[in-house]
Amino acid sequence: MPSSTLRIPTLHLAALAAACALLAACGGGGDDPVVVAPEPERPQDTRPFFVDEPSLPFTALAGAPDADRWWGTLDDSGYRIEVPKNWNGMLFLYAHGYAGTGPELRVSNPPSRRFLLEQGYAWAASSYSANYYDVRAGVEDTNALALAFNRLAEKHGRPLARPSKTYITGNSLGGHVTAAAIDAEAARTAVNRVSYDGAVPLCGVLGDTELYNYFAAYQVAAQQLANEPVGQWPVSNWEQIAPTVRSALFTQFPSQVTQPQGETLKTIVQNLTGGARPMFDQGFAGTNLQSLVWGTFGRDGTVQGILTEEVVDTRNIVYQLDDDPAISAEERAFNAQVFRVTPDADANRLRRDGLRWVPQANAEIDIPVVTLHTLGDMYVPFSMEQIYRQRAIDKGTDAWLVQRAIRSTGHCDFTVAEQASALEAMLRWEQNGVKPEGDEVLDPAVVAAPDYGCRFTDNQIGVDDSPALGVLRASLPACPTN
Repeated sequence: MPSSTLRIPTLHLAALAAACALLAACGGGGDDPVVVAPEPERPQDTRPFFVDEPSLPFTALAGAPDADRWWGTLDDSGYRIEVPKNWNGMLFLYAHGYAGTGPELRVSNPPSRRFLLEQGYAWAASSYSANYYDVRAGVEDTNALALAFNRLAEKHGRPLARPSKTYITGNSLGGHVTAAAIDAEAARTAVNRVSYDGAVPLCGVLGDTELYNYFAAYQVAAQQLANEPVGQWPVSNWEQIAPTVRSALFTQFPSQVTQPQGETLKTIVQNLTGGARPMFDQGFAGTNLQSLVWGTFGRDGTVQGILTEEVVDTRNIVYQLDDDPAISAEERAFNAQVFRVTPDADANRLRRDGLRWVPQANAEIDIPVVTLHTLGDMYVPFSMEQIYRQRAIDKGTDAWLVQRAIRSTGHCDFTVAEQASALEAMLRWEQNGVKPEGDEVLDPAVVAAPDYGCRFTDNQIGVDDSPALGVLRASLPACPTN
């Protein structure tokens, strides 16, 4: 690749400009200016990324309404925009999920593209200016694209009126981007600020850094049960002890557990990921997502260099070894013995130059929000929804939140019909004041019921769904019939 295409994201330059502005604003009188130290440099700040421009063009969706399609680069990110000929004047921003650790930046189309076009909505999606788990870049670059929408439309030869409504949706990391972008903290601290009218976070990391607490708690529990207890964090010899830990807990990873240590670990993980519920057994036995989770073991808590210090915190994790919420003597002993990961102070503090490095999903919301989450997801577990609901209750904003459980086992493996239904529900709520139905996520008895998740699960496989998803759904336990 040409060396000229390698760039450090413009967001960092904007942050530097903001810091410089702050320095000027904080100047004292005469020759005694107040000096504000710059933010420390992270590994993420030095990583080069480039937009894979040949991958930007995209074709019309077969059978969808006619639309204008545009693509290009905006600062250090790529973008795609699609505006139907019969545009209804409203815009959706789509935030993509985790794209790995490579330098190439690519744009993803929204899974509900057909629904949006059929309803007359324009959509826009950014590649972000960085990969890794960089939610800060995701929020800033998605917001920047929303702010540039009219300028880009005019550049491409179709001047448009300013959108009358702007919405946001996203999957996985993009669900975290969505929840952070609509939060009051982003409204106060982001470099690029957008007031969204409604949001649909899908399979989102709605507990932000709590996801990394889960990974660490899982590893610590596994080592404790395998008689390889953690002595320091991070675990520097994980690669050496991993086979021993795994063989002590599984006769066949992850579908067959040993007795009793493996069964105990399975119960611990069930409680860490949302409690007893349909699809947990099938999700726990799934090799793909379990391998992704175990692939995080042995890492430190800097989120692969997004932070400069350790953010993981398992001090408040209560390990439960059975389905009884009461703490038994055995559980008290386990909790007393197990290693506790302690974070560095203020590892994810507020920044002087924009959003936190890992933006928070505080549930400080005042717009309609509808979420979807699969019940058997081991990678971004259903507990993310429970954490977000509790935050909303604590903030007094839970009236703005509707959540839906889906009976599947993969990460973000919703049918297009389920996603379109969630978008439609949010839009009807925001535009017509009709609050949609959702699922209770905090009551253990409700969540554990055999028919939990049946209400909003839609197994119909359409033209835009993967056939493999149909095979998966057909293999899962059906909803009980009366």
